[in-house]
Amino acid sequence: MRGQGKSVARGIAAFVTSVIGLSAVHAERINHEGRILGPAPVVATPVLFNTAQADAVISAMQILPVTNPWNEDVSRRPLLSNSGAMITQMKADLSSSRQTLRAFSEMNFVLVPDNQARVTIPFLDYPDESDLDGGTYPNGRYPIPSNMPIESWPRDTGGLTLQQWQMDVNNSGGDRHAIIVAPGVGVIWEMWQAKLTQSGWQASNGAKFDLNSNNLRPTGWTSGDAAGLPMFPAVARYDECERGMVEHALRLCVPKTRKEYIYPAVHSASSIPATSVNYPAMGQRFRLKAGFVVPSGWTIEEKAICYALKKYGALVADNSGGFFSISVSPDDRFPANAFNNLSTIDVSNFEVVQSTGPNEGPRTSGAPTANAGADQAVNSLSTTLNGTVVDPSGHATVTWKLYSGPAPVNFANTSAASTMVVFGTTGVYTFMLSVDDGVHAVAYDAVIVNVQQGSPSPTPTPTPSATPSPTATPTPTPAPSATPSPTPTPSPSPAQTPTISVSVSPTRILEGADATFTVSSSAVVSQSVTVGYVMRGTARPGTDYTLGGTGGRVTIPAGQRSATVSLHANTDRTRERSETAIMALSSGTGYKLSTITKATLTIQNK
Repeated sequence: MRGQGKSVARGIAAFVTSVIGLSAVHAERINHEGRILGPAPVVATPVLFNTAQADAVISAMQILPVTNPWNEDVSRRPLLSNSGAMITQMKADLSSSRQTLRAFSEMNFVLVPDNQARVTIPFLDYPDESDLDGGTYPNGRYPIPSNMPIESWPRDTGGLTLQQWQMDVNNSGGDRHAIIVAPGVGVIWEMWQAKLTQSGWQASNGAKFDLNSNNLRPTGWTSGDAAGLPMFPAVARYDECERGMVEHALRLCVPKTRKEYIYPAVHSASSIPATSVNYPAMGQRFRLKAGFVVPSGWTIEEKAICYALKKYGALVADNSGGFFSISVSPDDRFPANAFNNLSTIDVSNFEVVQSTGPNEGPRTSGAPTANAGADQAVNSLSTTLNGTVVDPSGHATVTWKLYSGPAPVNFANTSAASTMVVFGTTGVYTFMLSVDDGVHAVAYDAVIVNVQQGSPSPTPTPTPSATPSPTATPTPTPAPSATPSPTPTPSPSPAQTPTISVSVSPTRILEGADATFTVSSSAVVSQSVTVGYVMRGTARPGTDYTLGGTGGRVTIPAGQRSATVSLHANTDRTRERSETAIMALSSGTGYKLSTITKATLTIQNK
């Protein structure tokens, strides 16, 4: 059962750095997109957004509850009755050269530990609508680290250092948003017109949001955005773009709004009367039309954003002054052309959906639940997945799928909560059970099955008892190590740190075929080295392909120079464009990474 002690192979678990510790979480954590998050990270020192360390932390977070409007699937929501008229008005308010979507590099952030030192910051313009958080009016007390970035740094700041941009040495002005994230306590602080002066920090406004709650700001209060909404949950970040799917609604700025706000917005900023309903209100939700075909040649970042705009849409958060734009992180790791094609999407490809209120949609009572059953260790090539579901609606879709594993499996019935599954080989498999009633957030739960056919009885495998002891979790490490003792292997100097790279062969396969990722060391390793990795790309593990071994890590045995991870591309009956499966190596202990940290496999439809 979810949250009751079952361990799950976690791709992020191998990513441990000097600034991040991993807390002892043994229960699977599954987000609203059905992605297993891995252990909750603990930030020890401030971490900038454009780093692998930040990626590891953010990708393991559930950002806002699964029922939050930013995480709400609106792909099946009906259209607003005047959707067409609102789009027509939108185009009329845009100049002829700006009637397409724009992706602006804007909001960045810094991650801080829970005990980050507090700094006094005066709020110069809107102290009455600011969260002082322990400060004395008009000053706030915020956990501001010395490396807090300001909007658009470093991508669009002309080579200025962080401190120079913090101080606005060129008097560039602008909105100058700043965001601080404390993953441990699940809190964010957001400011605008933030600036470092000789006497310290200052800003126009300060807003604090609880990432574990659906609570809004007080009615009528602004924030870093005119709508009074948070910005951090709404920005397209590097980690999710590289995975191939932005998992939330996006922050949308439009040329004009009316003087009205709808849930979840709490503030308006317009002189256009509320009765002019063909102008959007703050909080209005736009959606990319389902019929818009995302070209196969677009970048993974562009595809990730388009998929999000179709599923989660975009919420009107501010007035743009003449653009129809979304915000992406100004991460300097993005390729220069990462988002160029988005500016070819005409505004007419969007529509306006009927929004849900605070007690509607996923926030209503009667949500389904899923229980995938207890983890199993079996000695045969078949077993029964004993899931249970609660479906108050009476019409929810129940689905089992293979989330990860060494080879494809055959289900007796993927739509039954309890079903037989047949394996093709031994190994560790993770299965996902989902329940979707079309209104609430999809309910997920996962179960691990360790298939050990023919395993000798002395092997210390966990018994199928009701005690989910993490110490009894079967590990993929052979016992004892299969070191080829008869052959004297060269032993590198203990002081030598191996340099790790990755490749894939072949680089292009059809559905139903296999490929092999090879993780290689620059030299023979004297002791086993476990390398962490994450899978990215548009193809989804468990659905489009299955992996061999233990997900998220691969071990190069002592005396060897490489280890492999097999991939099998699943065959389906859906006609679709080619997809990518990208293995990206993670930093870790006992090795360093070469310049070749990614290997891309293209999976073609049959």
